[in-house]
Amino acid sequence: MINAAKTAKLALEDGTVFTGNAFGAEGEADGEVCFNTSMTGYQEILTDPSYRGQIVALTYPEIGNYGVNAEDVESWRPHLAGFVVRHCSRHASSFRSSGALGDYLAANRIVGIEGIDTRALVRRLRIRGAMRGVLSTTDLDDGRLVAKAQASPGLVGRDLVREVIPPAAIPWNEPLNRWVKLVEAPHVAVGPDAAHVVALDYGMKWNIARHLFDMGCRVTILPGTATASEILDLEPDGVFLSNGPGDPEPLVYAQETIRGLLGRKPIFGICLGHQLLCLAAGARTYKLKFGHRGANQPVQNLEDSRVEITCQNHGFAVEAESLPGDLEVTHVNLNDKTIEGIRHKTLPAFSVQYHPEASSGPHDSGYLFARFKGML
Repeated sequence: MINAAKTAKLALEDGTVFTGNAFGAEGEADGEVCFNTSMTGYQEILTDPSYRGQIVALTYPEIGNYGVNAEDVESWRPHLAGFVVRHCSRHASSFRSSGALGDYLAANRIVGIEGIDTRALVRRLRIRGAMRGVLSTTDLDDGRLVAKAQASPGLVGRDLVREVIPPAAIPWNEPLNRWVKLVEAPHVAVGPDAAHVVALDYGMKWNIARHLFDMGCRVTILPGTATASEILDLEPDGVFLSNGPGDPEPLVYAQETIRGLLGRKPIFGICLGHQLLCLAAGARTYKLKFGHRGANQPVQNLEDSRVEITCQNHGFAVEAESLPGDLEVTHVNLNDKTIEGIRHKTLPAFSVQYHPEASSGPHDSGYLFARFKGML
């Protein structure tokens, strides 16, 4: 749904206000305003639970041109607070499309704004850092909107994981879809002796579970609030720590669970799972100025010096100076030298800050799933 005659405004906490046209749902939403540099994959971005509490701006100017469909989702619904684009296409030119982006946002009660200068917005966020903001189609008073942005809670210190996790255990049995099959290895049947992976869901993208199942593992998804004893009762061969939204440091329960699993089961973590593994081992995390979000982030594998182009979505990182002696860095970001991967020197545990499951994005890092399976 494109509300061509309806005005929308995006206000930042520094007093900047952008005026554009509303699309999607009508209403008002607050959140941290961030940007993603991906050229495709807007439906995967919308449904990634890691964006909970954020208003996401896309840098690519034409969004919605291939519509939406039932296959390209990473969770049961969009989780972000609001959506910002330069132009939302009125036409969906794809044989896979089953609907329009604007209608999809409206059906899921996500407020969107188009027609603003997204280059100016992104430049401001790069210079000033990610900021709290308010996106509204109902209150168009600049002063009130800025005040609301300044009063919004932000991300630091909040537990957003509890807002996106599943309520109970879920057995997973969905493989990678046929389009990913064009570039990935064929599906391995899950037999009676298949390795059992418990995936702790802190806001997990579904393509991670698809990868685990597709390589022949029996997969059980547990909410990220599960305890170590609850996990061990399922007798897994390995434990996966998923991505998720927000600040990792308030998630003390997750850190305690991971400490109870270290050395007892092989562990593989991605994104928030990487940060939680490092925190559980004694490291610290910090908030990045504007985060890493996009499908074109260069990462160097220090084990063989190869460069991987990676898909990323995170606003926090592990502090290099705080790493304990039993963790070693395996991957670094070539843009800012932040930590992108670690492994434990003596225990079967490793993690990466980026998203090897992509969806959407490059497939350079799919070998990490095979590495995990080899540990089981």
